[in-house]
Amino acid sequence: MKPIHSFNVKPSLPKKLEPLRELAYNIHWDWSVEAKNLFQRLDRDLWSSSRHNPVLMLGTISQERLNEVAEDDGFLAQMDRAVQALNNYLESRVWYGQARGKDHPQECFAYFCAEFGLSYCLHLYSGGLGILAGDHLKSASDLGLPLVGVGLLYQEGYFSQYLNADGWQQEYYPINDFYNMPIILEHDTNGKEIIIEVEYPGRTIYARVWRVQVGTIPLYLLDTNIEQNKNPYDHDLTDRLYGGDLDMRLQQEMMLGIGGIRMLKALGYKPTVFHLNEGHSAFLILERIRQFITEDGLNFKEAKQLALSTQVFTTHTPVSAGFDLFPPDKMMHYMGHYAHIFNLGQEEFLGLGRENTGDFSSPFSMAALALKTASHINGVSLLHGEVSRKMFHGMWKDFPEKEVPITSVTNGVHARSVVSPETQELYDRYLGPSWDHRGAKDPIWKKVANIPDEELWRNHELRRAELVVFVRQKLADELERQGARDTDINKVNDILNPSVFTIGFARRFATYKRANLLLRDLKRFKQLLVGNKNRQVQFIVAGKAHPKDIPGKELIRYIIHTMREEGLSDHVIFLPNYNVHIARKMVAGCDIWLNTPRRPREASGTSGMKAAMNGLPNVSILDGWWDEADYKQTGWAIGSGEEYDDLEYQDEVEANFLYDLLEKEVIPLFYTRDELGLPRGWLSKMKNAIRFNCPKFNTARMVRDYANRFYFPTSDRFSKLTSNNYTPVKELSQWKHKLFEQWYHVRIHSVDVSQRKELEVNQTVNVTAKINLAGLTFKDVKVELYMGKLDDKGDIVNGYALGMTYQGTQDGNISIYQTDIHYSVSGLQGLSLRILPDHPHLASPSEPGLILWA
Repeated sequence: MKPIHSFNVKPSLPKKLEPLRELAYNIHWDWSVEAKNLFQRLDRDLWSSSRHNPVLMLGTISQERLNEVAEDDGFLAQMDRAVQALNNYLESRVWYGQARGKDHPQECFAYFCAEFGLSYCLHLYSGGLGILAGDHLKSASDLGLPLVGVGLLYQEGYFSQYLNADGWQQEYYPINDFYNMPIILEHDTNGKEIIIEVEYPGRTIYARVWRVQVGTIPLYLLDTNIEQNKNPYDHDLTDRLYGGDLDMRLQQEMMLGIGGIRMLKALGYKPTVFHLNEGHSAFLILERIRQFITEDGLNFKEAKQLALSTQVFTTHTPVSAGFDLFPPDKMMHYMGHYAHIFNLGQEEFLGLGRENTGDFSSPFSMAALALKTASHINGVSLLHGEVSRKMFHGMWKDFPEKEVPITSVTNGVHARSVVSPETQELYDRYLGPSWDHRGAKDPIWKKVANIPDEELWRNHELRRAELVVFVRQKLADELERQGARDTDINKVNDILNPSVFTIGFARRFATYKRANLLLRDLKRFKQLLVGNKNRQVQFIVAGKAHPKDIPGKELIRYIIHTMREEGLSDHVIFLPNYNVHIARKMVAGCDIWLNTPRRPREASGTSGMKAAMNGLPNVSILDGWWDEADYKQTGWAIGSGEEYDDLEYQDEVEANFLYDLLEKEVIPLFYTRDELGLPRGWLSKMKNAIRFNCPKFNTARMVRDYANRFYFPTSDRFSKLTSNNYTPVKELSQWKHKLFEQWYHVRIHSVDVSQRKELEVNQTVNVTAKINLAGLTFKDVKVELYMGKLDDKGDIVNGYALGMTYQGTQDGNISIYQTDIHYSVSGLQGLSLRILPDHPHLASPSEPGLILWA
């Protein structure tokens, strides 16, 4: 039965408790121990059953309990402290102002992502990408950045997982009740819901706007499940994250990119920087170009240039198969009207999203669109930056691979979100309350050595014991859900041992992550677990396979079956429905964090960072973030960074290496105790993990990197290019047009070297180049020598560039360039000469994609 009217009924809070509403609707409580403890104190069982959702909790708690705490002076005092802490936090975000000054009042950074993982109760993420995006917003708030997040609000979110009796993953999709979540429906000044619209083939789809307040940062989310959409299919557009077929994916990404831009405009935002966190939102580029053309009077080339100059693209994918690809006919069906607005032919329009514009059969790549129209591009670890430069070298094929304009900003995690409350208290006491955002060079980190071994170990043993209790309860709840007998449910009290060495492994169950590597030799694995009664080992595993990833599901079932058959089910536990809450328990309570991907398939990985922040050493393949960590002092490396073509051989080698490592180094170090029962060597590893990894792999550092390297210069470029009614961007576009017209007429006539034969180390050599710049001037180019050692093929390797100085012209049209060089090392060395475009408004010389070699 359909209602004739609906109401949003809010809890009737006693006036004294009204501040609870303010606390509940700002996700800051997720990283505020005081606020979390306050809501737990209100009703611990309800806090748990509501998935740590204070809004739902306040809506379902009994009026009697509310009236009771309204007269509890202790509760009211704690509430006042939590409110004061929130207010102090909101008013004291000073880093941005100190770093940027007061001359940028209109600055705004728009951050687009398909998923955001902010808290246990907001089920709007699938895994690492979403958690990273959520942590990005949290640290942006901590630093006071003028940033706004943009995403989609999913009615069902990502799936919840359970296992059937056979150990096969099953999925179900709990419904998100938006009115009982810490999100706010946005209204205009007249009190009406803000509605945006996006054109789709044959219809218009409407979406309303919700806001999640993340400290000082608003995250705006679009929701299409509204009455304005008459087609039920359109209601389902924002049902599931990464759900449906290719058409659904494309339509979702249209809403994210195009709808996201229109939403920001409706809300009154005028961002100066647009950050695409992965390629899902890349359609925003086309919508920005359209707006510049239809609303600001720019032509296509000018509009594209302005979009390119003010966008940042972060790729998280280490393999080309991971990017969204859409067939040409499908793209034209959904997006062809943009080609008409841009006055482009079909192939020219589709070329915007093709790595090779001449390959008319290739699909439209969201990554290629973003790569071609971003002024800054980065991977998410140093190694991933290298992998990305190699993967996309074809788009800049005449550039040396290391100069492909893709850099890296290594991911981090939000410290106050992932470090257990008790461990945070320990750090606050010995390091001071600002440890969570201090840099790696800050002397505060030397104070980690001052944490008493006894206290650090006692704290960690309590976290492990809590984890064991938590796992037992979760498994008991799961058995009860399945209708198991009481005798079977009671047996969970026999699993795991709170005093035993505990290995944690939790991540998405993709086969390349090799969750089964330790099971390769079952005899040896069993010996490892229970072979020595005084040095036993237990293993907690968690993670989801994508619903369509059958090999990933088979891997989960294989682990379940193998443990049953080998009688190891009490020592190896698979914990279903991995989520933020489970992750935080595991990274605090395990003893080591295991990671076994095939290098270089792990772009970054962040679960190991979370573990390290809690003092856990990592045991990992040298991939992603671990490849740049101090893995000798803070854990152990599996192998030396080798890559293999024979995967079977790789598994054999690395499994044996891992067994040896655990048997001979890791487990003995954990169980070696002094006369006080303390594992001094192990505690040294723990302290090193805290000291070296906390400040380096932290989103405070990460977001500062994004701000200093990308946001600030890109925002400045926006201000310059849009000044004086867009005159600078028009001039830049005209300059590029002239550049492309003249570039292929440029000729290098000669390169004269004063010394042709053998040289001595540090001997000065003069180099003179004569160049015909055709219709260009010396201000339009930079001329460089490219120097370095020669390999066995006669190619310059690991070369470096040295600029040449313009000396004037000869014979009217020949430009003269000179410089002196010397070589500081002996051996067979080489040099070449190259010409690159140069303009003060280019993000980099590689932006036009042109380079001319001698």
